Amino acid sequence: MRLFVGLELPWEMRARLAMLSGSGIPGAKWVPIENYHLTLRFIGEVPPYRAEELDEALAALRGKRFAFELNGVGTFAKGGRDTSLWVGVAKNPQLEHLAGKVETALQRAGMEPERRRFAPHVTLARLDNPAPDKLVGFVQAHNLFRAGPIEVEHFTLFSSQLGKEASVYTPEVEYPLA
Repeated sequence: MRLFVGLELPWEMRARLAMLSGSGIPGAKWVPIENYHLTLRFIGEVPPYRAEELDEALAALRGKRFAFELNGVGTFAKGGRDTSLWVGVAKNPQLEHLAGKVETALQRAGMEPERRRFAPHVTLARLDNPAPDKLVGFVQAHNLFRAGPIEVEHFTLFSSQLGKEASVYTPEVEYPLA
């Protein structure tokens, strides 16, 4: 199973994000509306028995409900090439605290520590050699994007199946917050 821990977005927020997508950037593969989410921790491929152990570790986690806001757009790059276009999240200590608790729970269950710094975002598009002027124009046109608040009442363990057009994300377990 390929797994990650994340936050689902309400449909009205997904619809608002979808209004940003599809805007003429050659080389952009837009994420389908049903796949919009905020990843707290990518886990990767694990055998079923490990998935059960990770579920137990996450089920023991306790946290409080909170809200966060989306804020601005940007890109991630690898090797000097832009690889994804995203909507960011306004600084939020409660969100960072929850991500830290998820990371700690997964490490206690035997996962290797995450090497990347937590950078909360919602991916809008995967990029493959995008037209630089179009990408810069999109970021400049939408860098003042703001939306929210988004209420967080639970976090979710998702499975992910890679597909030809897009991955299919399935919520496996929801963990309520008090």
